[in-house]
Amino acid sequence: MEIPRKYHFSPILSLILLSLIIVVLVLRSRQLLEFAPIATGSKPPYSVPLDRLRTKLSGENPLHAVGNSGELRRNKFRNRTATRKVGKLEQRLAAARAAMRKVASESEDERGNLSVANTARDGDGDHRYVPAGAIYRNARLFYRSYLEMEKIFKVYVYPDGDLPIAHDGPCKDIYSIEGRFLHEMEHGAGRFRTNDPNAAHVYFLPFSVTWMVKYLYTPLSFNVTPLKQFVSDYVRVISTRHPFWNITHGADHFMLACHDWGPHASQGNPFLYNTSIRVLCNANTSEGFNPRKDVSLPEIHLYGGEVSPKLLSPPPDTAPRRYLAFFSGGLHGPIRPALLRHWKNDNDDDIRVYEYLPKDLDYYSFMLNSKFCLCPSGHEVASPRIVEAIYAECVPVILSEYYVLPFSDVLQWEAFSVQVDVSDIPRLKEILSAISEDKYRKLKEGVKAVRGHFTLNRPAKRFDVFHMILHSIWLRRLNIKLR
Repeated sequence: MEIPRKYHFSPILSLILLSLIIVVLVLRSRQLLEFAPIATGSKPPYSVPLDRLRTKLSGENPLHAVGNSGELRRNKFRNRTATRKVGKLEQRLAAARAAMRKVASESEDERGNLSVANTARDGDGDHRYVPAGAIYRNARLFYRSYLEMEKIFKVYVYPDGDLPIAHDGPCKDIYSIEGRFLHEMEHGAGRFRTNDPNAAHVYFLPFSVTWMVKYLYTPLSFNVTPLKQFVSDYVRVISTRHPFWNITHGADHFMLACHDWGPHASQGNPFLYNTSIRVLCNANTSEGFNPRKDVSLPEIHLYGGEVSPKLLSPPPDTAPRRYLAFFSGGLHGPIRPALLRHWKNDNDDDIRVYEYLPKDLDYYSFMLNSKFCLCPSGHEVASPRIVEAIYAECVPVILSEYYVLPFSDVLQWEAFSVQVDVSDIPRLKEILSAISEDKYRKLKEGVKAVRGHFTLNRPAKRFDVFHMILHSIWLRRLNIKLR
């Protein structure tokens, strides 16, 4: 049957009607999808679960997924950049090692055996200073190593962490070296610091164990877990935000702590404890200190932030020193009780040993008037008396066990100190009196020569204690071959 003509539609009108019908259907379906409730246990209105989709994007556990492919691409690029630059860094380190091996293979020439008594003060920062003399294990090798360090060594300081525990430290107490090194590293002239982490040879974790104890530790609890937890969290943060820790498992990273509990805090991360470079005052080999990878840090007590003026200008060599040996200190640790038991109440004027110095007597005056200064360990192996003795030009007498002395890779401690076995404490006077005047004079010359290496300068100067610490870290980094 033929359809009446009035019901016929033009092709254009048919298309318009069809389009309208499609639009209405689409809008209706969206409304149904938007408002229709999803029953408990029913599948969501998409075929791939969202957590799995994020996992596909990030390649990570869904709990830690980052659904930002742009950030992922940037992370992959940073990893590739870090990997590429490792090769260049290792090439320069290999060249430095070769230069040092060449010097080590050569015999010491006449210049390497010169006395340094007349140039010791140059160690405070004069660019003309050239290490030489008996205080060094190998003066020429040390000098070549130091020059190589100055040419290429770069340190990256992680910016992560908040004050006061990170990026700050003590500068006015027995642990002053912790804060002074950190401040010099972050705010000093910046010769060794780099802001490009890909150009760094080592990476510094700038937290203070002393401030951890102050702000996180509960007094008298003897619970160091909060310290370990902070270190664990810090390593987790920097290893998540930056690729460098994961490349070496922390082998080219270092922490620095002068507090007695520095080794305990480092146990917060097993790689930090076993693999990283730990710069510690408590350098006790019986408690896990490894001199092949760890660095012994000198303990320097700064009352009010400065060295006592009395120690800045020791008496001349011609001035007599009244006492053979001197010590004053609290009765703590395993060694001091033996020292005080044998010498505290002794009426011998040659050896003056006090537990608590009477108020009318001056500690530094005794040091400046003694030939030898007794430096027994306390609760831990390090003692600030060693550096104080060097400042006073009083020959240090080391009474310790399992202690790795600072900078002993480079310095010949026998040339400016006396080491006495703890078992020989009853024979102290006999041992020290047997040292000839000529031998004592050479030891004192060595003390004067080495003083610059234990001096804190502001700003830091060449060959001072800041640079000696860096050089010790540099030597450990040379032992690490990443490729």
